[in-house]
Amino acid sequence: MGMAARRGEVTASPPATSTAQPGFLSGWLSHIPLPKWALIAVAVAVALLLLLFLICIIRCCCCKKKHKKKERVSLQAVSSSTTASLVQPEMEDLEQDREQMRRGKLQYSLEYNFRAQELKVGVKQAAELKAMDSGGTSDPYVIIYLTSDTKKKYETKVYRKTLNPVFNESFNLQVTQAEVSESTLVMQIYDFNRFAKNDIIGEVRLPLASVNLQHVLEQWSDLVAASKVEEEHLGEICFSLRYVPSTGKLTVLILEAKKLKRMDSHGLSDPFVKVHLILNRKKWKKKMTSVKKNTLSPYFNEVFVFEVPFSQIQNVDVVISVWDHDKVTKNEPIGKVFVGCRAGGQQLRHWSDMLCSPRRPIAQWHSLQPPELVDKALGLRAHLKLPLPSR
Repeated sequence: MGMAARRGEVTASPPATSTAQPGFLSGWLSHIPLPKWALIAVAVAVALLLLLFLICIIRCCCCKKKHKKKERVSLQAVSSSTTASLVQPEMEDLEQDREQMRRGKLQYSLEYNFRAQELKVGVKQAAELKAMDSGGTSDPYVIIYLTSDTKKKYETKVYRKTLNPVFNESFNLQVTQAEVSESTLVMQIYDFNRFAKNDIIGEVRLPLASVNLQHVLEQWSDLVAASKVEEEHLGEICFSLRYVPSTGKLTVLILEAKKLKRMDSHGLSDPFVKVHLILNRKKWKKKMTSVKKNTLSPYFNEVFVFEVPFSQIQNVDVVISVWDHDKVTKNEPIGKVFVGCRAGGQQLRHWSDMLCSPRRPIAQWHSLQPPELVDKALGLRAHLKLPLPSR
């Protein structure tokens, strides 16, 4: 009986402790001055906030782990050789680029005759030319000329199906000592095509100012890509402008020209100058100088006076054009330049200086431009055909 009583005492003790907790919690809640439903709402809100906070922490940790895994996979997937090729190209690619850039080389000689003012150019041979035909060969020939006279070009014979032609041809180019320092010798190698346009393989450009012409020069030079645009020097002209607003007189003094383009077969020109006044994009007045025979640096010193009212001075363009006179054929334009409010650069500055300094002549040098470019800028037709007078 005693043991049973003791066991009963032991089993009875847990309910006593369980009934003590609700009494303590209800006693603690009784001290809070809020209704029971408000307390329940606050408890639910706090629980939701804690749950959201835990979810955010878990998601952040998972994202970081996934991102690290992706980075590891991507880095492992790219091999070391591929990574190196992104930073530094393969040697095979470099060799291919060099092969594409390689056009071959040309051997030539230069000898200048100071007494005859003549440059003798010897085209010796070419080697390792770039293959232009489908059969892996080319049909090369050489064109040579000076930038000071692009109209005179000389050609070698065409050599069939070879990348190492031997030309052994020489040409005499007329060039004065004064022009030597400003001329460049151009040697271009072409691939001949019978039924299509000839393709250029490459060229060598040699400024004569960098060559010691006191001695005979013979050397090899690598071919490079040909220049797309040949900058042709047409010459320069010096003239002065003077305008008097009170009388409305515009004075144009043509002083001189120099380094004009050679137009005749003997390497000179017979230049003269035309002065046109353009009013509102229409030809208005024209005057011209005398012809200077056999010269590329003519001296004119001829003056022309035009009456231009002050109300029209802003609408006037002055066109200065240099021509080569020819008795047999038609006169050819060498180059043009125009000044006025529609001009730009030095031309506009010259015109502005004239307007800012009335009664005082303003002289300036100008580089001649291709006639078609000036006509286009002025809005004029390149070839204006006038109707013939009826008889």
